[in-house]
Amino acid sequence: MAIVVCGSIATDHLMTFPGKFSEQLLGDHLEHISLSFLVEDLVIRRGGVGGNISFAMGELGGSPVLVGAAGSDFHDYRQWLEAHGVDCRGVRISEIHHTARFMCTTDQAMAQLATFYAGAMSEAREISLADVIAETGTPDLVLIGADDPEAMLRHTDGCRALGIPFAADPSQQLARLDGAQARALIDGATFLFTNEYEWGLLQQKTGLSADQVADMVGVRITTLGKDGVDIVERGGARTHVAVVPETEKVDPTGVGDGFRAGFLSALTKGFGFERAAQVGSMVAVLVLETMSTQDWTWDRDLALKRIADAYGDAAAEEVGAAF
Repeated sequence: MAIVVCGSIATDHLMTFPGKFSEQLLGDHLEHISLSFLVEDLVIRRGGVGGNISFAMGELGGSPVLVGAAGSDFHDYRQWLEAHGVDCRGVRISEIHHTARFMCTTDQAMAQLATFYAGAMSEAREISLADVIAETGTPDLVLIGADDPEAMLRHTDGCRALGIPFAADPSQQLARLDGAQARALIDGATFLFTNEYEWGLLQQKTGLSADQVADMVGVRITTLGKDGVDIVERGGARTHVAVVPETEKVDPTGVGDGFRAGFLSALTKGFGFERAAQVGSMVAVLVLETMSTQDWTWDRDLALKRIADAYGDAAAEEVGAAF
């Protein structure tokens, strides 16, 4: 099962605030907010939805094709991804913009404040998915993650025109999309990925009920943070999978990307939804336990032990036979 990953490519600037944002907010004066948070550290890492997911799939032994736009400063990042099995032939290099920047501060309660500079990402709309596929081969699935909104819509239309199944993962870009755009991104999707908040926002923006969304997509996968993940199939069948307990919480950035990569990687191995979500949860917790989204490694023996502890020996045996 070959997968194309469409999504943002960015550099993450991750900072930690030794307090709680909530203690600095005045409810009666939010319209006049003016705050500066003195942080204790700065970590600069590779990131972006497309970069994170494709890296993780490569770390698990896959060979995803990354589709996105980056700047001339992408050279070292490209080498890193290619060393981890990622095909970067679908990356457009801008002649005028830097690679996108994600700047995020996390407090002691794991709450986050972030800003995002699009930079070269705005040129992702110039990428022809058909041209990429003509060069790299027809995939079994295209994941359309958060990116330039016009690019997301164009890639979705491209999948429909080419008859290629796609997974809708609008995530952070839901804040930028109107109801009609959000509908267009999910209509006909084989999979719909959101977290719990995004699921509510999606329904609010589109005016669609859960049943109406179910009529538009094949399978809805909604991550619930510490409460695990719900998988809802079009026919109404539901599967709930709990998380793999963490050893520590270091930074939540990219945890959802890790889940998606593990879930889809497991599907490529022929697993069902429950087992795929268990693999996704294992990858997600590895991301949570590291400072940045691409600093973790797949330690097979340790991962299988943790899967056995969380889901039982049978789960670990099946995952171990495939990864």
